[in-house]
Amino acid sequence: MSQAQTQTQAKTPALSRDAFRFFHRLRVRWAEVDMQKIVFNAHYLMYADTAVADYWRALALPYEEAMHRLGGDLYVKKATVEYHASAKMDDRLDVGMRCARIGNSSMVFECGIFRGEQLLVTVDLLYVFADPATQTSKPVPQALRDCIEGYERGEEMVTVRTGSWNALGEGAREMRLRVFVGEQKIPVEEEWDEADAVCLHAVAFNRLGMAVGTGRLLPAESGVSKIGRMAVHEVIRGTGVGRQILRHLMTAAKVRGDKKIVLHAQASAVGFYARDGFSQTGEPFQEAGIAHVAMRRSFN
Repeated sequence: MSQAQTQTQAKTPALSRDAFRFFHRLRVRWAEVDMQKIVFNAHYLMYADTAVADYWRALALPYEEAMHRLGGDLYVKKATVEYHASAKMDDRLDVGMRCARIGNSSMVFECGIFRGEQLLVTVDLLYVFADPATQTSKPVPQALRDCIEGYERGEEMVTVRTGSWNALGEGAREMRLRVFVGEQKIPVEEEWDEADAVCLHAVAFNRLGMAVGTGRLLPAESGVSKIGRMAVHEVIRGTGVGRQILRHLMTAAKVRGDKKIVLHAQASAVGFYARDGFSQTGEPFQEAGIAHVAMRRSFN
């Protein structure tokens, strides 16, 4: 039976967009359409699975590391799909995802796949939290339960703390080693300098206490301060963590009376800083083997 035939038998969809805080947006690709010129039914499970992965990013939880810290992992026990209407090639879909229930060792995620306001497909996913070695169920850790329930209530998932290197150096070091040394291959001896001891550092922590981003504000010289060493865990980039760190540092500079902030932005991040009022000054240059652009922002 085709999805088009099934559609006539479906009951009025119960879910609406208002039921979801989280949405993952995607566009239907040619390879996902079948001979009926509609999305092949199995791909909707892929859409739901992709949205679940993005849901963990919205919780500021790098999935693999977070599950390791929690001493378990999540396994799909049951997946239920109900088709209401069909998606076609090039449709832009919003995949809503929410955690509807957390039991002792299980949790149920509800997914609604929308084209505009129209609900096309609903997916229910039953997960079991279990020991990765034996795949035997375990109670859902309270920390994970609190994180998910807090997100669904609309709470913030990240806390940005500012302070000295003595107070925040462990988290800042972890992020900078991961991003600059591990990912960007900057020699470790070039990463550390004497300025760390006198800078104001900002570190973002998720609900599990894991550092997920950092940055620093150097002391001002003649009213001009400098922001640097901005780094965010690669799994949760694009979720707003970097912007929270940047704005905390900007606020700190403004409060202490600085007139202007300068920074050296990696070429790929120019747009990120421009959205907070920074403008380019001068030509691109190389720093630690990476293309950079000087930028600045003045306070009115």
